[in-house]
Amino acid sequence: MDPIAHTLVGASLARTPLGRLTALATPTLILGANAPDLDAVTMFIDRDLSLGFRRGWTHGALALAVLPLLLTGLICLLDRCSARIRGRPPRARPGPLLALAYLGVASHPALDWLNTYGVRFLMPFDGRWFYGDALFIGDPWVWLLVGAGAVAAQARSTAGTVGWLILGTALTALIVVVGNAPGPAILVWLAGGTVLAAVRARGLSARQTSRLATACLAGAGVYMLAMVGASRVAVLQVADWLEARGAPFVDIMAGPLPANPFVRDVVVADADHYHFLAVDWLRADPIRVGSPAVQRGRGDPIVAAALRAPQVQGIRTWLRFPVYTVEELSDGYRVTIRDARYTRRRGPRFPDIAVELDHALRPASIRRGCAPNPRRPLAGTP
Repeated sequence: MDPIAHTLVGASLARTPLGRLTALATPTLILGANAPDLDAVTMFIDRDLSLGFRRGWTHGALALAVLPLLLTGLICLLDRCSARIRGRPPRARPGPLLALAYLGVASHPALDWLNTYGVRFLMPFDGRWFYGDALFIGDPWVWLLVGAGAVAAQARSTAGTVGWLILGTALTALIVVVGNAPGPAILVWLAGGTVLAAVRARGLSARQTSRLATACLAGAGVYMLAMVGASRVAVLQVADWLEARGAPFVDIMAGPLPANPFVRDVVVADADHYHFLAVDWLRADPIRVGSPAVQRGRGDPIVAAALRAPQVQGIRTWLRFPVYTVEELSDGYRVTIRDARYTRRRGPRFPDIAVELDHALRPASIRRGCAPNPRRPLAGTP
């Protein structure tokens, strides 16, 4: 999930009775909810290195055991330093802080698992990916539900109000402009935001805020479970639909679309192609063909040579439904590597990358974010 969702989860957890277990519970929960994204620092070193590292070591079993210990030690150290400077005893209780740190850190990979990017829970012992395929990377209903307690609880200062207004406006712009959300979803989002603004203006007691945060987090949990179940149902429906038509398949992914819990974007893999379907439960005929199928482009020696290039080893770890397109150039070949989960996005698409090879199949250059422009396709052309 996006950093906003992780942060709001930590902030809302701090508004439940958990936030009263010890001093400094709020920063512990917020920092814990974001701690596994420490791997983002690798983006400043090298993009492919970052792709190979992201959602791996810092999201896996070892990190879930170690990061809370490090976070608790840091919070306790800062508390002791502050206490010494101010001439008072330390306020934080290490035991409750450690429990909250484990909760905050564990919430992060759990949320990341819910989208189609997936997470490697078993790292560094096993690099296997796990996919929930339930929520879009930025889900407005998660933002609304997990943010309710945090928004309502903040002091009604001018700076705080302006800050929430800016965040609300930015998220609304993402939903309307970038996310292309359907009209009814936009209306529900605006209505929910209006209610939250009214609650904030009215003001809540600490007990009321705690109840609101607890109820909204429980609602978010129910929503997430429902979305997981809906994606599983979509897979079963598509499998039955394909079998009724005698269409063979080896894998099916039913992923979410922005802001619309009643539809699923489906990728079906057979031996040689990826097929794209749409499931819309609000239609009388819920399953229909979406985009044209594309060839997978596997088994070509030119593709195999491109995949051996050192600069694409990170991207290789992310590929779930790889698509390879080969173009012949005057001085060699260009192999474009994509993932069928994201091929239909406009503009540069993650993880599009083009590897140029000479005639001896040695890597010559790497181009990122490149859609193929085939002159003489050899394999895998849509």
